[in-house]
Amino acid sequence: MIIVPLKEGENIERALKKFKRKFEKTGVMRELRSRQAFVKPSVKKREELKKAIYVQKLQEKED
Repeated sequence: MIIVPLKEGENIERALKKFKRKFEKTGVMRELRSRQAFVKPSVKKREELKKAIYVQKLQEKED
């Protein structure tokens, strides 16, 4: 359960923003979306490999 402590006189928009940020960090929505359809392990591994290659190229370009 996500708890967002409010300070005296704090704006509700600010509290909502904090809540949304905490909720996003939990990864619940990503998990739900990934479970909507089954992805074969070979396809998942292929996507992870593509992502790793992409990140590696970005790091090489940065150096």
